Amino acid sequence: MQEKIIILDFGSQFTQLIARRVRELSIYCEIHPFNHLPEFDESVKGIILSGSPYSVRQTDAPHFDFIPFHGNLPVLGVCYGAQFLAHHSGGEVLASSTREYGRAHLQFIQSENPLFKQIRANSQVWMSHGDTIARIADDFEIIASTDSVKVAAYQIKGTQTYGIQFHPEVTHSIDGKQLLQNFLVDICGCKQDWTADSFVETTIAELKEKLGDDQVVLGLSGGVDSSVAAVLLHHAIGKNLHCIFVDNGLLRKDEFQSVLDSYQHMGLNVKGVDAKQRFYDALQGLSDPEKKRKAIGRVFIEVFDDEAHRIENVKWLGQGTIYPDVIESVSVKGPSATIKSHHNVGGLPDFMKLKVVEPLNTLFKDEVRKVGKALEIDPDILGRHPFPGPGLAIRILGEITPEKVAVLQEADAIYINNLRAAGVYDQVWQAGAIFLPVQSVGVMGDERTYENVICLRAVESLDGMTADWCHLPYNLLGKISNEIINNVKGINRVVYDISSKPPATIEWE
Repeated sequence: MQEKIIILDFGSQFTQLIARRVRELSIYCEIHPFNHLPEFDESVKGIILSGSPYSVRQTDAPHFDFIPFHGNLPVLGVCYGAQFLAHHSGGEVLASSTREYGRAHLQFIQSENPLFKQIRANSQVWMSHGDTIARIADDFEIIASTDSVKVAAYQIKGTQTYGIQFHPEVTHSIDGKQLLQNFLVDICGCKQDWTADSFVETTIAELKEKLGDDQVVLGLSGGVDSSVAAVLLHHAIGKNLHCIFVDNGLLRKDEFQSVLDSYQHMGLNVKGVDAKQRFYDALQGLSDPEKKRKAIGRVFIEVFDDEAHRIENVKWLGQGTIYPDVIESVSVKGPSATIKSHHNVGGLPDFMKLKVVEPLNTLFKDEVRKVGKALEIDPDILGRHPFPGPGLAIRILGEITPEKVAVLQEADAIYINNLRAAGVYDQVWQAGAIFLPVQSVGVMGDERTYENVICLRAVESLDGMTADWCHLPYNLLGKISNEIINNVKGINRVVYDISSKPPATIEWE
């Protein structure tokens, strides 16, 4: 049984980052909303309580019954989690006179405490809270302080329950990784044996047992997630996996054939379906982004269902759902009210009557790539930038036409090819060209033009949750702009998007 750490989510923006840091230590963990507790069996080695935008003093503050775990499992409360434990154990949490946000230094550390092993006094930490722990109960012991926060860390005497006011998961907390390792390895006793190779081995064995001789159908997209999911399933059930790759007319230039070729070289049982016209017909006259997404999703399901019915005795639908999809589908207040309509989770229509198998639904994107590497999947596939489910439809602002798609495909190809040639493609998280619904005046030769505008977007990110715009070299941007304007008919202006997420999103629609 795989040992694990449970992270209880109280709504912090950093909760997923905590999970990523735990997994970087080769320890498996799961995030669960505080109000949807999982089963706590012998595989659970410890609990981490996340931060929260709430104050423990609010009447509607997140709350869970801590008593069953007190003294039975190691617990680490982070920020709100620490305040919650202190507040509900007889301590006092008050609004800080000045909001404590940013860098601080641990002036005092109880160095013999196992939580602070190999961490020295004056270690820099990151604070982000409006409340402060003003008083602790008699059975609490202060184990770290800053010059302005007396209770920066504590331990409940005689237990393995700890609270810290700072965030060890962010890089600004210099010894944060060491502190987490101290808690997870020394205090919780985790073995650090969760690796890509071990995941592959156990997942293939589980898939074999779960699926037996059943037939499985999976929709390939050409992206990392569906490709890795397909190869895992292929290792488990071989030719009983039937992959369908649909050309919706919204892929990148020449992508349908090149991706189809790469899959067939991998030994996958893949069928390519040209459905461009069905998608173009469904998108005719639509400009609203959500209506475009829904139309694409509806037609994809229709096409996919048509093809699936041509395969005998299909019982399962394979999906490349990854962990952030699962997490974002359930908020700490219950099911999310705003899940994108092209989301993997819950996207199966009732009439298909298939059971769902999602071999990657416990992995983050970077972990999927590590698993793909362990499976020896082509690095070109694993290194591909994320590409939106609706494809170029949400990179063409306004109504979709085959003519606009052709223009954008040419411009996008020039952009991406130049990133590759300049050796910067792998340094970029995601890049793409956007067809704007405006025209601008230009001059070409002796003629005055009134043509379309292309915007280039490139961001760097770890997981797409936040992103910063890439500072591409000016000479490279100039070269790309000139090539697009000179070679793509109908374009006379190229601009570059320098917005970060937040407040902007990575995609424009």
